[in-house]
Amino acid sequence: MKRLIITIDGPAGAGKTTVSREIADRLNYKYIDTGALYRGIAFEARYAGVGQDDDMGLENLCSTLNLNFVKDERGLRLLSNNSDITDQIRTPEISMLASAVSARPVVRKYLLDLQRSMGREKGVVFEGRDMGTVVFPDADMKFYLNASQKVRAIRRYRELESKSFQTLEEVEIEIGLRDENDRKREVAPMKPADDAVMIDSSYLSVNEVVEMMLSYISN
Repeated sequence: MKRLIITIDGPAGAGKTTVSREIADRLNYKYIDTGALYRGIAFEARYAGVGQDDDMGLENLCSTLNLNFVKDERGLRLLSNNSDITDQIRTPEISMLASAVSARPVVRKYLLDLQRSMGREKGVVFEGRDMGTVVFPDADMKFYLNASQKVRAIRRYRELESKSFQTLEEVEIEIGLRDENDRKREVAPMKPADDAVMIDSSYLSVNEVVEMMLSYISN
């Protein structure tokens, strides 16, 4: 069977991560969480004291990074220069910083090259914001997964409940701000590709979304 590049874009909390992992497992494909790559750069920038609008500093930082994924018994882990930073990048502060850093052209260029190299051999599911519009405009199959802001906030709140002291209202406000930042940025704004399959997951189970996507992929 022909191996494909599959892109799944959409806003935070739409269910992209869970669905992308399941699709990759079902097809025996690699799964790439591109949001984690931006979070990784945001984490390293914060650690190094590089400002989110310091393009020279960000460019120099990117030139020293070696970001890659490994899979172990805990799942997919992000390594930065061989250090596991997976748990450190899942905080509200790093989420917001990642949204800001992702708008910087120097960061996007670095990750554009890295992501395309990861997809060179195909058989990959890429999850992100601009996978089908910018990184892989010729992807074999593109999806845009969305859900209402309220539903997405509830999902993210439940996900963070044991790791964060944020209220549901604070999570919803944060998601709204991230949506606005991602949609309005000048470089690679978040939007569906013209040829993407649009799926609203607000009232669908993970399995329903996965089966719907697999039906499109197999056609």
